[in-house]
Amino acid sequence: MQKKIWIGTWIMSFSLVLSACSTNETTHPATKHVTSSGDVRETTSSVDKLPSFLHKHDENMTLLYQQAAQHQTLLEHIPCYCGCGESAGHQNNYDCFVYENKQDGSIVWDDHATKCGVCLEIAATSIREYKNGKSMKEIRQMIDETYKEGYAKPTPTKPL
Repeated sequence: MQKKIWIGTWIMSFSLVLSACSTNETTHPATKHVTSSGDVRETTSSVDKLPSFLHKHDENMTLLYQQAAQHQTLLEHIPCYCGCGESAGHQNNYDCFVYENKQDGSIVWDDHATKCGVCLEIAATSIREYKNGKSMKEIRQMIDETYKEGYAKPTPTKPL
């Protein structure tokens, strides 16, 4: 009887150790936190693993977040005109979607763009025009011209 209890306890302990060592996303859920500006930031294991805050949005939002992550260099050269430079410390339109790309391949997503039509429109237009063959410089000029009046001060995006 003692031996059966010991074996059962050992199997249970071994199972717990195995599950604790697993790298499966379900055992290591994405980390989330809310910034002082009210934006949600969520870390996932890679650019291919989208944040859970997108689950409540339609597939167009998900697609735009995927596209933004895949067009980092482009969107880092495009300013945002929603006021997020001052309110959230963003430097460019990419920051509206992604807070940080970590060296281990994980990514810290930002939900700011899910609440802002200006951010979404700037990213969608920039990506579309880039895919249509326009240069980053042409796109930057077009965005600056489109949003120069009636919008917030642009993010302090580095010049091209």
